Amino acid sequence: MLVCTFGLVGVSPISFSAPVQSQRQVGESSDTFEARTWRERLHVNVDGNVFIPPMAIKNCLSEVAKYLSETVPGKGKSTYTKHFEAGILCVDPVDLNIKAKDVQGERLFVPSDGRRGSGKRVWKTFPTIPEWRGKGTVYVLDPALIDKPEKIEEYLGHAGKFIGLLRFRPRNNGFYGRFIVENFVTHKADKAVG
Repeated sequence: MLVCTFGLVGVSPISFSAPVQSQRQVGESSDTFEARTWRERLHVNVDGNVFIPPMAIKNCLSEVAKYLSETVPGKGKSTYTKHFEAGILCVDPVDLNIKAKDVQGERLFVPSDGRRGSGKRVWKTFPTIPEWRGKGTVYVLDPALIDKPEKIEEYLGHAGKFIGLLRFRPRNNGFYGRFIVENFVTHKADKAVG
């Protein structure tokens, strides 16, 4: 197994849209409920720090592999997509070292069902962090990628440019969640993960 560690540095704000778990209180208006619960859209660890879920990193890499559809040398028309979808593992959250209580909200008039172009719209507040950074880890299990750590770094770089992370990312027609990769380091490990 190959372990890749790296830094992610945001070049655009990052915004969160996890589902709100709280229930509306009796007699509470929609606006009051939104004002009380919007921070629940963050992903927060036990220390109160905001994090990027590991599957966001994994899905970002899988999406860029699908987007690029680059063929594997010597494998005919086979692309890297299946190797990134099944051959890498992300289990560690990316801690942004920002307390949830310090995050500001961005109030937007959005479709009530979350679908672009649908009729009814409502005011919602999305937690948004203008400047962010964190450390990520990718575990590489696929032999086709273990011997090519530069491909993981390359695809992470592309993912930061035109796939992005979380709400309103480039892959979903937005511009938030873009990043650059720094301090990419690899090492071999014997121990299984997950």
